[in-house]
Amino acid sequence: MIVITLPDGSKRQFPAATTIQQVAESIGPGLAKAALAGKVDGQLCDTSHLIEGDASLSIITARDAEGLEVVRHSCAHLMAHAVKKLFPAAQVTIGPVIENGFYYDFSFERAFTTEDLVAIEAEMEKLVGEDIKVERSLMTRTDAITFFEKLGETYKVEIIASIPSEQGLSFYRQGDFIDLCRGPHVPSTGHIKAFKLMSVAGAYWRGDSKNAMLQRIYGTAWTDKKALKDYLHMLEEAERRDHRKIGKKLDLFHFQEEAPGMAFWHPKGWKIYQSIKKYMQELLIQHNYHEINTPQLVDYSLWEKSGHADKFAEQMFQVESESRLYAIKPMNCPCHIQVFNQGLKSYRELPLRFAEFGSCHRYEPSGSMHGLMRVRSFTQDDGHIFCTEAQIQSEVSDFIKLVYEVYQDFGFNEITLRLSTRPAKRVGSDEVWDKAEEALKVALDSTGRKWQLLPGEGAFYGPKIEFALKDCMGREQQCGTIQVDFSMPGRLGAQDVAEDNHKHTPVMLHRAIFGSFERFIGILIEHYEGSFPAWLAPMQVEVMNITDRQAQYCTNVVKALQNNGFRAEADLRNEKIGFKIREHTIQRVPFMLVAGDKEVEAGTLAVRDRTGKDYGVMTLEAFIELLTADVAKLGRQSA
Repeated sequence: MIVITLPDGSKRQFPAATTIQQVAESIGPGLAKAALAGKVDGQLCDTSHLIEGDASLSIITARDAEGLEVVRHSCAHLMAHAVKKLFPAAQVTIGPVIENGFYYDFSFERAFTTEDLVAIEAEMEKLVGEDIKVERSLMTRTDAITFFEKLGETYKVEIIASIPSEQGLSFYRQGDFIDLCRGPHVPSTGHIKAFKLMSVAGAYWRGDSKNAMLQRIYGTAWTDKKALKDYLHMLEEAERRDHRKIGKKLDLFHFQEEAPGMAFWHPKGWKIYQSIKKYMQELLIQHNYHEINTPQLVDYSLWEKSGHADKFAEQMFQVESESRLYAIKPMNCPCHIQVFNQGLKSYRELPLRFAEFGSCHRYEPSGSMHGLMRVRSFTQDDGHIFCTEAQIQSEVSDFIKLVYEVYQDFGFNEITLRLSTRPAKRVGSDEVWDKAEEALKVALDSTGRKWQLLPGEGAFYGPKIEFALKDCMGREQQCGTIQVDFSMPGRLGAQDVAEDNHKHTPVMLHRAIFGSFERFIGILIEHYEGSFPAWLAPMQVEVMNITDRQAQYCTNVVKALQNNGFRAEADLRNEKIGFKIREHTIQRVPFMLVAGDKEVEAGTLAVRDRTGKDYGVMTLEAFIELLTADVAKLGRQSA
């Protein structure tokens, strides 16, 4: 008798080995029809998987995150099947699941066209309608090589030949299409409900520019038509909000070939940058940080001692001068330890918090750069906390509260917490990693908030908590982080005198809230579509005259606003007032003040905002009160 334990704790007995599908059928016809896969003792399996002993089982359906991944994986095979139907000479290579979809690389004699994608998608729909059974089988490596050689699939043969094991390899067949794959897959093609092919691009075989150029077809897949429609709408919205387009339209920044991946900030964009920096500087003072500044160019030997040269060399820009090799700093942490090392510190001085708005440079391949979101030159809102082991949890807990406060001030109210643990390539002993990971777990649990575990995603010197904010389109943007580091301080000779009068190595917490100014500003531009809250807007008020008779009055109003700390300017051009209002509305100026003869005589102003709301006529004093209140809200009035 085999006993199957379900997620609710209930148990079902079967006289002999049974498949996941049969268990689903025993529960009910609805679940049997919806089942896409199953989790047997935590292992994701096909519904055809045979359970031969007592086990725990979860039936995976479209409602589960794993179900969506299975659908996308199966959709990649569906696309490859359709391509082989339409273009038999095309060779298949690899087709993994990616964020929001999948891709498959093909070798074909000509470039796929937009019309080809339409035809492939139609063939996929046809294969779905046929509800073809998807079956798993095993072959030895030798048999598999022979099989695919007969099919003329040279790329697949190369993949199989590179697998060291001669043990049974798993293959999935649907109709006349078969592919090497670990799985799992949906039971039949009819379970794939909603998909769309998005684009085609070039991709080198195995990612090596020395190899042949293949064609990569990208697609997206969802568990139902509504989810697909919502995703496509989000893409349209993202295109409309693209920070690169808005940045150009609002004259905020630009990039050019002479400095790839490095932003040229224009006056208005730099005002946003400086507003954010001022906000953070004031907040850090409140939280007892000491702002410092460290060199851009540092002898390469420091990066060797810190471990960065070994793990990070390919992303470091190097410069040689007077027979010495330097690196343009890719991060600030080794330099912060140098500041800590000046003068022996007492445990009474800990925690010691350093902050730097540090300019860093990292090599990013030209194909991966994307406006402000991924650059080669960036400024981190970096900070390092030197503390004792006993202080880790309280420091981390305080930092989590600070991150939430900052994100809410910028209009972000949904935040995801993730804990990234030790990677395979790391420094430090397992004992040290155990302590660091446990400290972060305790700090996360103490917040009472839910968090996700990301095994193996930590930095090479320590585990970290990542903070991902959700923007107005529902996209998660990973920005903030705090990392526990027991290793680097010791590697670079950091010590303090502890309570026992002996020298100890402090723990170092690496932390950032924005991540980088560039990327965070890019996120803000897209989140607000350039219509920043008044406190962030590069120009907060535009004062406009109707005729030349009001010019001096408008100039005086601007000076008064500037004296009160606001960013204001006068538009005194000889243009119609409607034209001026439209232009400054397009430029997303929060408030527009208009003065005609009546307003000058009464000492008032006609007030409106960029949404078209008319505030009527008010005195300058009343408007300053209104603007002061609006600025004080920061981004909390918007989401």
